[in-house]
Amino acid sequence: MIKSIWTPILTGQLIRLRPIAEGDFNSLYAVACDPELWKLHSEPNRYEEKVFRSFFDKALKSQGCLVIEDVKTGRVIGSSRYYEYVPDRKQVVIGYTFLERAVWGGVYNKELKRLMLDYAFQHVETVLFHTSDSNLISQRALAKLGARKRKGLIDLPGIGLRIEYSLTKEDWQSLRGES
Repeated sequence: MIKSIWTPILTGQLIRLRPIAEGDFNSLYAVACDPELWKLHSEPNRYEEKVFRSFFDKALKSQGCLVIEDVKTGRVIGSSRYYEYVPDRKQVVIGYTFLERAVWGGVYNKELKRLMLDYAFQHVETVLFHTSDSNLISQRALAKLGARKRKGLIDLPGIGLRIEYSLTKEDWQSLRGES
């Protein structure tokens, strides 16, 4: 694992984020093998071991993938990633997030995004998010965060058309009452 500024260890009340390691495949696949996780994703067969292995190998090489663990149990419950860091533009993208369904719908994802955004805004001025135009769950979650939908679809090489959302450091601080 290559150390970068995008592989921090972040701990909240519910979750701990740490850099991904080769030994995480089995515990992450135990979460990812649920077909329901991927129904709204561009790669709906990511629950298949061979397809997930490719996703996992790219995550290892990304220099920004974090494994999500439950603080109380230490059990792996998903992963997320910082990627496409552009120092000159002071921006990074957060995405490739998946969580086991038992923690969907609220506090875990909220804490995950808070931890990742608080950390990102120590290094950048803007965080971007990409989501499928059919993934309404993700779009609602991004809107709750205060992220703003940018106009039009963007075509990401090897991925396809995505909606891009943006959140600035200033807006994030305002939403958190930190003016």
